[in-house]
Amino acid sequence: MLKDKKILLGITGGIAAYKAVDLASKLTKMGAEVKTIMTAHACEFVSPITFKSITHQPVITTMFDIDADIEHISLADWADMLVIAPATANIIGKTASGIADDLLSTTIMATTAPVLFVPAMNIHMYKNPIVQENINKLSELNYYFMEPEFGILACGYEGKGRYPKNEEIIFNIITLLKYKKDLFGRNVLVTAGASREEIDPMRFITNYSTGKMGLALARAAHIRGAKVTFVHSYVQVKIPEYFNSIESISAKEMHNVVLEEFSKSDITFMTAAVADYTPVKSSKQKIKKSDNMNLELKRTKDILKELGEKKSTDQILVGFAAESENLTENALKKFEKKNLDFICANNISVTGDDDTEILILGNGAEIKLNGSKFSVAHQILDIVLKK
Repeated sequence: MLKDKKILLGITGGIAAYKAVDLASKLTKMGAEVKTIMTAHACEFVSPITFKSITHQPVITTMFDIDADIEHISLADWADMLVIAPATANIIGKTASGIADDLLSTTIMATTAPVLFVPAMNIHMYKNPIVQENINKLSELNYYFMEPEFGILACGYEGKGRYPKNEEIIFNIITLLKYKKDLFGRNVLVTAGASREEIDPMRFITNYSTGKMGLALARAAHIRGAKVTFVHSYVQVKIPEYFNSIESISAKEMHNVVLEEFSKSDITFMTAAVADYTPVKSSKQKIKKSDNMNLELKRTKDILKELGEKKSTDQILVGFAAESENLTENALKKFEKKNLDFICANNISVTGDDDTEILILGNGAEIKLNGSKFSVAHQILDIVLKK
């Protein structure tokens, strides 16, 4: 997804500068052409030769120390995207004030490519109202910002200010190279994961859903500007901090939360694999082993059907169907029975761990999508937004 893309990586003087080495490596391995600008303070943390060795591309450190005759204007014109990682309070403040006194700040001023800031700093610096005002000002001017993560910082404080994972930065780069914030102002509800129906304190009924498709949709929608609510049962991957996530392990919990959140949602994606059946009785004590055991089950509430009955004309409801046979036929039955706007059907025999193949039906369309779950998530969003 990044093959032949030209990424200009700006490194500023924060302790997280060393983490940008891994970012440069990952981008290069994905086929991107990566050139690097390092501020004088960044060079105190990481040697320029490290980035040059990894990217096999020029690393420029001062306005008047031009590598391979590259000037700031040509760098600004060359880049498909400029990524400042880590972004200190200093570079954010200089950009917000229109100051261009070194190669990086000058290049930011000169480029017409998308610019993504990845803040990483002390928690009190990040929360400082001046820094927040600068971030808000630049955001309104169509500069892009990621949120730092919560955790133990290099200064010893605990809080929001950590450099985010490079994988998350790459998801942002992939998205912002192609999309504007076309979901800004939209509320998106995504359910994901495998529900667990308790038999006793040690045992439960569940399924093989990983939650990865729902997470990909939530992540893609978030980066494209949506306010995302992520309601999840058990998922096999870490949920990003920037989501408003609500844990709903059982079908009953999922039902209650989704019905409460649905009225606020403009677009709802029901990717969760909610159990169709739950034990009639759940033992509060561990059931002892015996030669035979009979487990009586009852139907759970059909959340998707209820949503189909409740949705307004302004809401878009997207269902998901995992099938092992008669994919189109079974998906169409579910689509009509549950009053959906779209349904995404996948054959469980061909779905991989990180890749998927989906047939999306609705709005007069029948389109087959395939690729990584993140790329398919964007394709689904594209189709849904055309409604």
